[in-house]
Amino acid sequence: MPEEVERTPLAEDEAPGATALLIIDMLSNWKFPDADRLLESALPAAERIAALKARCRANRIPVIYANDNHGRWRSDFREVVAQARAEANGGGRIGDLLAPDADDYFVLKPKHSGFYATPLDLLLRHLRACKLVVTGVASDQCVLYTAADARMRDYEVTVPRDCSATQSAERHEQALRHFEGALCVATTASADLELPRPE
Repeated sequence: MPEEVERTPLAEDEAPGATALLIIDMLSNWKFPDADRLLESALPAAERIAALKARCRANRIPVIYANDNHGRWRSDFREVVAQARAEANGGGRIGDLLAPDADDYFVLKPKHSGFYATPLDLLLRHLRACKLVVTGVASDQCVLYTAADARMRDYEVTVPRDCSATQSAERHEQALRHFEGALCVATTASADLELPRPE
């Protein structure tokens, strides 16, 4: 189990059922190699992530965005969101679908994993969340690294198979097999996930 810490104002709430939803790298300008192929599969995934997020919010499960800052060290999360929503290449549609709410949490990440050089682990411990539902892109890159780092830290992880995407269906299926076989991570479809309810 992740180390227990004393409650502080870092997180106002305690996660119902010790569960949190992570959304990885869905807010983007989609201007990188192979972005067009990834965007094609990311759009339907974004719709399912939005539906899952709505269910989580209804149950007061905290939602955390872990988003790449693309090496732009003077940027902040609001700027990342604004740029994503301004895109006309489909990224704007994703930005609108997954626009953060005022009480959502976020971390900017410099590398693949949501945990690497970010306060994500500290935030989760203050939320007392030890069960993570990890969604986003790419399933065989940033989602994979984040899930692996979460498992290394003894979090219980689920990666809903329909709430992540990569550049091809074959690569996505390979990632799912790796989640299940190597990482012991469940890949339950989002509609079948049983979410804890607030007490």
